[in-house]
Amino acid sequence: MSDLESRILAWYEHIGEMTPDNGEARRDVELVITKLDDGDIRVAEVLDTGDVLVHEWIKKAILLLFRLHGLEKVEAGPFEYLDKLELKHDYARRGVRVVPGASARRGSYLSPGVILMPSYVNIGAWVGPGSMVDTWATVGSCAQIGANVHLAGGVGIGGVLEPANAVPVVIEDGAFIGSRCMIVEGARVGKGSVLGAGTILNPSIPVIDAQTGEEVSRGYVPDYSVAVSASRRREYPGGEFFLPCVLIIKRLDEGERHDKAALNATLRDHGVST
Repeated sequence: MSDLESRILAWYEHIGEMTPDNGEARRDVELVITKLDDGDIRVAEVLDTGDVLVHEWIKKAILLLFRLHGLEKVEAGPFEYLDKLELKHDYARRGVRVVPGASARRGSYLSPGVILMPSYVNIGAWVGPGSMVDTWATVGSCAQIGANVHLAGGVGIGGVLEPANAVPVVIEDGAFIGSRCMIVEGARVGKGSVLGAGTILNPSIPVIDAQTGEEVSRGYVPDYSVAVSASRRREYPGGEFFLPCVLIIKRLDEGERHDKAALNATLRDHGVST
């Protein structure tokens, strides 16, 4: 455990007493946020075992930040905001393309080659190299987005800040998330997978293999899967109802690149488009 981590944990024990006047705590927390902003540390990461490791002390530093900052006016051209946190800057040096209407909070990390269309990236999030956050997409607090990911228009990646040990949403390398998908509460999409438009994924949503009818997981779409929103019939004392699920309709070869035309044809066969 580093000295900085130890100090953050000690400050967190007194979070209820923290105010902007706590200068020493604020200096330590600001150092953590700077490291997050530069990509030197991250809230969570996928280990070689496939497990997601959450660095709780970093999330606790973010929670402290809200206590240690007062509201400040921010102006951007004709727009005025009142918030506790700053926005990111210096995109040219970072190699990030940001279209007017996009914003990211300081303490999020955008890798070189990232493109932000008019969209939003919250504090603690990590976006890998070559990824695109498309128009009106949102990357919530502490979400982990891999390399060469495409979050299509209107995608909602939920934020998970509290409790500090909660696993954030993870989208792994090479995934394509179709328009208006909602992925929340620590759900996960594996490498190279494709989600059809409008898919909702959370830890209570069953993921079912269309070939076998078996439930393969809850809230996790495995690597190199093409998955769409579906429903399955359930009987209750009050009647018969259809509950949401996610259906894996195709398995891609490992490392197979997404051929957009071929994917659209596959999805159209199932009544879905990206």
